[in-house]
Amino acid sequence: MTKEEYQQATERLRIRLTDQARHYLKDDAEAEDAVQDALLRLWQMHERLQLPIDGLAVVLTRNICIDMLRRNKRWADVELADLSDDDSDHERIERLMAVIDTLPDFQQTLLRLRHIEGMEMEELATLLQMKEPAVRKALSRARMAVRDRYLKQKGNE
Repeated sequence: MTKEEYQQATERLRIRLTDQARHYLKDDAEAEDAVQDALLRLWQMHERLQLPIDGLAVVLTRNICIDMLRRNKRWADVELADLSDDDSDHERIERLMAVIDTLPDFQQTLLRLRHIEGMEMEELATLLQMKEPAVRKALSRARMAVRDRYLKQKGNE
């Protein structure tokens, strides 16, 4: 694909890709970032591409949006709905971090790698030399421990 063909195709697709990204991300700035990332990736392989690139661009944008959503997801797995609303978000995070500090080292490490560093399950399994289902189970147990200790601490006040 030539430079001119790429430019024409991306000008035609840009609005569609932005609408799609906005649908996933619910934020104009993040949607623009996702589309820019997708267009950059397409440009990096433009010499190997053939027209039409619509399908590839749509799938690439969708996957980038999903990756962004996963990266931004922090502590959503801990049931914050069960926590009372009398604390500010900052106080809740401080309490959660204090609770995490009371966990065994392995659980602390696992939670921090997954939720703070944003590592994927596959990466965790490789790093910890474990199978992915075992990592999922250990992470689930660590989350339950945090939740139980947090609620117990909250009840003691």
